[in-house]
Amino acid sequence: MKFSELKEKSADDLQQELIASRREQLNLRMQKATRQLTQTHNLRNVRRKIAQIKTIQGTKTGQAS
Repeated sequence: MKFSELKEKSADDLQQELIASRREQLNLRMQKATRQLTQTHNLRNVRRKIAQIKTIQGTKTGQAS
């Protein structure tokens, strides 16, 4: 999902997206630990997505104050 698409989501949608991304990150880490992960670039992409979501959440709470 692109950054601009994430910016248009509501705070609740962002929270759900963050939870889903963290679950995905956990699953990828478990696959890596058991040597089942073949596409290691997915770890980096999920980590970036989590950072983007947190950034957007921070700016949205900053605007609300």
